[in-house]
Amino acid sequence: MMPPILRHPGLWPTLAVLTVLCLLVAAPLATILGETLGSAAWAEVLASRLSRNLLWRPLATTLTIGVAVAAGCLLIGGFLAWLVTMTDVPFRRSIGFMATLPFMIPSFATALAWGTMFSNGRTGGAGGMLEGLGVAVPDWLAWGIVPVILVLIAHYYALAFTVISAALSSVNGDLIDAAMMTGASRRRIVTGIVLPVVTPALLAGASLAFAGAVSNFATPALLGLPVRMQTLSTRLFGMIEIGQTERGYVLAILLIAVSAVFLGLGNRLLAGRRSFATITGKGGRGRVMELGRARWPLCALALLICLVTTILPIILLAAASLAPMSSALFSDWTLHYWIGEADPAFARGLAGILHNPQLLTALGVTMGLGISVALAANAVGLVVAVTTTRWHLPLLTGAATQLSFLPLLLPGIAFGAAYIALYGAPIGSFPALYGTPLLLALALTAAMLPFAVQTGRATVAQISGEIDEAARITGAGFLRRLWSITLPLAAPGQIAGVLLIFVSVIGDLAIVVLLYTPATPVLSVLSYRYASDGFHQFANAVTLVILILSIAATLVAQLLRKRQRNAA
Repeated sequence: MMPPILRHPGLWPTLAVLTVLCLLVAAPLATILGETLGSAAWAEVLASRLSRNLLWRPLATTLTIGVAVAAGCLLIGGFLAWLVTMTDVPFRRSIGFMATLPFMIPSFATALAWGTMFSNGRTGGAGGMLEGLGVAVPDWLAWGIVPVILVLIAHYYALAFTVISAALSSVNGDLIDAAMMTGASRRRIVTGIVLPVVTPALLAGASLAFAGAVSNFATPALLGLPVRMQTLSTRLFGMIEIGQTERGYVLAILLIAVSAVFLGLGNRLLAGRRSFATITGKGGRGRVMELGRARWPLCALALLICLVTTILPIILLAAASLAPMSSALFSDWTLHYWIGEADPAFARGLAGILHNPQLLTALGVTMGLGISVALAANAVGLVVAVTTTRWHLPLLTGAATQLSFLPLLLPGIAFGAAYIALYGAPIGSFPALYGTPLLLALALTAAMLPFAVQTGRATVAQISGEIDEAARITGAGFLRRLWSITLPLAAPGQIAGVLLIFVSVIGDLAIVVLLYTPATPVLSVLSYRYASDGFHQFANAVTLVILILSIAATLVAQLLRKRQRNAA
C-alpha cells in the first residue's frame, strides 16, 4: 500500500518548489563554500601577512559602519515613528509618507549628492558646492567613514521607521494613561513604557539597518575607495575583479557570517525576555501624547530630516547633471551632459547620455530585468506561499519557508559571488551563464524572493482554501487551480510586490556589479562607472533616469490600485 505521505495532494508541488529554491538559493551558497574547502585561501585571508589588509582592517571598518548605521537608524527612524504614531505633531501624514521614501532612492544616488555638496577635491577632482562657496570642507567630512555612515543612515532609516511605527501603533493607550495618572513625565513614559514594549521592533529595525549597511557596496565604493577606505564588500569586489576568486569567496562567506552573528544576537536578546506583549484580549485604544509648545519645533525638525534625505538629494543631482563644475552648482547650466554631441573640447569628448548607445542598451536591459524579475519573483513567491500555507508537510514546508527567506539575510554582493561560483562556469553540458542576462535575472529573482513570498502570503491568506479544495475535488490539477483560481484572485494584491521588486532591481548595484559585462550593461553600473572615472555629471544624469523610472512605476501602481478600488 502506498504510504499516506505519497498520496498527499501537496507533496509533489512542495517538492517542485523545494527544487527551485535549492537551485536559486542553496546551491550557489554551497558552491562558494565548496570552492574554498581545501584551498589556501582561508589561511591567506585569516592568518598571513596579507590578512591585515585583506580582512581585519576591512572587517573593523565594516563593523563600525554597521553598528553606527544601526544606531543612527534607530534614533532617526524611532523618533519619526514616535512623532507620527503617538503624538499630536502637525503634518503627521506628510511626515509619515516622506519618511518611507528614502529607501526608494538608491544609496549611490544619495552618495553622489553628498559628493556634489561636500567634495573637497582631495582625490584630484573638482571641489563640491561648499568649497565653491569658500567653505573649507575637512577631509573627514568629504571622504571616508563619516560620510559613508551618514549617507547609509539617510538611506536605511526608512526601514527602521516602518518597523517601529507598526509596533508603536499597537501600544495600548491604557498603559500611558495609567502612567500619566501617577504623575509620570513624558520623558519617563517614553523611556520607561514605550521603548521597553517595542523592543522587538527596535531589534528588528537595527538588524535590517545593520545587514543593509555591512553589505552595501555603492556608498563605500564612491565615498571610501577614493581615499583607500575598504569594507568587506568593496574588498570582495576587488578580489573577484582581479581574478582572485577564492579569496573573494572566503570574504563572501565571512560577510554572510557577520550578518548572521548580528541577527543571532538580536534573536538571543529577544529569547531572554518574553514580556513584550501589549495586545491582550481586553479592548485597547491608542493614546496621542500632547506635545504642547514642542509641537512646531519637533514638526520642523521632522520635516527637515525628511526634506534633507529625500528632496535635497534629487535637487542636487538634477543641478549637478547640468552644471560644468560642482563648485558652481547653480550657474552656467548646460544640457550637454544630456543631449550634447561629442566635442573634444568639452567633457573629454564624451557625448551626452542620450547620445550614448550604451545608455539605450542599459535602459533596455534594466527595464527588461526589472519587469522580468518582478514577474518571475512574484510568480515563484506566490507558488511558495500557496505550498507553505495551504499544506502542512513538517520537514518539506519548513525547509521551503527557510530557504525562501534566506536571501534576506545574505549580503547582495556575496550573493553575486555565489552565482559566479555556481553558474559562471559550465556544468556538464549546461553552458556557462556568465555575461548573459539570464544570470542577472536568476540572481536578482533569488534575492527578491523574501519580498515576493511575504506579498504572496498576504494575498493567499485572503483567499478561502475551500475554493481551491472544491476545484481539486472536481479533478483540477495544481497548475490548473493555480492559473485559473489563485492567480486571478491574488493579482490585485500582487501589485505592491511587483512595484517593490521592480524599484529594487533597477536601483540595485551590489548584486549586478559582479555579474554584469559590457554585453549586459545596466543603468546602476553605468552610473557607477561614470562616477568612478570622474564623470560625475554623466553619473548624476543616469541616476536621475533611474529615479524617474522608479517614480513612474510608483505612479502606475497607484493608478492601478485606484482603478481596482473604484471597480470594487
